[in-house]
Amino acid sequence: MRTELIKAEQGNAEAAAERAAELLCRGEIVAIPTETVYGLAASIYSEKALREVYSVKGRPQDNPVIVHISSMDMLDGIVEEVPDEALLLAEKFWPGPLTMIFRKTRKVSDTITCGMDTVAVRYPSHPVAHAVIEAAGVPLAAPSANLSGKPSPTSAEHCVHDLWGKVPLIIDGGQCEVGVESTVVSMTGDHPVILRPGIISLEQIRELIPSAEVSEAVTRKVGEDEKVMSPGLKYKHYSPECSVTLVKGSLEDFSSYVKENYEDGDFAMCFFGDEESIGIPCIPYGTAEDAVSQAHSVFAVLRQLDEIGAKRVFVRAPEETGQAMAVSNRLLRAAGFDEVTL
Repeated sequence: MRTELIKAEQGNAEAAAERAAELLCRGEIVAIPTETVYGLAASIYSEKALREVYSVKGRPQDNPVIVHISSMDMLDGIVEEVPDEALLLAEKFWPGPLTMIFRKTRKVSDTITCGMDTVAVRYPSHPVAHAVIEAAGVPLAAPSANLSGKPSPTSAEHCVHDLWGKVPLIIDGGQCEVGVESTVVSMTGDHPVILRPGIISLEQIRELIPSAEVSEAVTRKVGEDEKVMSPGLKYKHYSPECSVTLVKGSLEDFSSYVKENYEDGDFAMCFFGDEESIGIPCIPYGTAEDAVSQAHSVFAVLRQLDEIGAKRVFVRAPEETGQAMAVSNRLLRAAGFDEVTL
């Protein structure tokens, strides 16, 4: 397949969106930028395109995808109802990196929801994503635009690496602002439950809805036979080719551990300023006190490790609360739950 790469620069964004919409309305799939990560988009009304998303990514058939909208009006026909608490969250965080799960209508394909009666919906804030949805005139199903299990793409270059020759169009909208996938919150129960942490934290949601909580599935390995309402819960995700070990502890303990276990070809993922203390080849992925900087860089660094041929990587673990919970969650799954506490 011939792949077209279009830069959505000033003055060209509208043309890029129109080209994407043309393909989407023909039942094709395209890679588009969002503020979180790049997405592999398909019309929710094209079964052919939806199946192709799963096929191109190599995505397991029981891993649901998120529907993206460009206005609250697009919820009509997708969800049965929007609870008052969801309206509160939407007023505060939409457009933005928040996904909410609702009871779906019959119009939503089982291919999107993996046969479940719920659907995950997001209203992205990236201007190109918004323009593409508007031009297409339909909601778009869009998981991350990478091969399944690999680090999510935060630049068009990452999409090119994974999808060149497999999709007809990649839109280059620059580096993703956030860098990790959206916070996913189920709105189907008595109170909101975070199923996948993101840059919108539990604490921020509790400012509006104090009863919100985090699902235990965020920090544990989900069984093969369990059904999940959110992507990013069930399988090993976000992982480079090299083996990853998440190491929890102080800088001193981390440094001692990696020096004792170091072999040729190993690297450390650390925080800026740690490098001199560690004593093995290092790549920083943010500052220790700034989860936003960690989120922005974590996937790019995981991909960089593959580019340089790393055999193993020891990751200095971030905090597990606030916005850092999202980074911790991605690294834990990248490591396949291989973690060491010092």
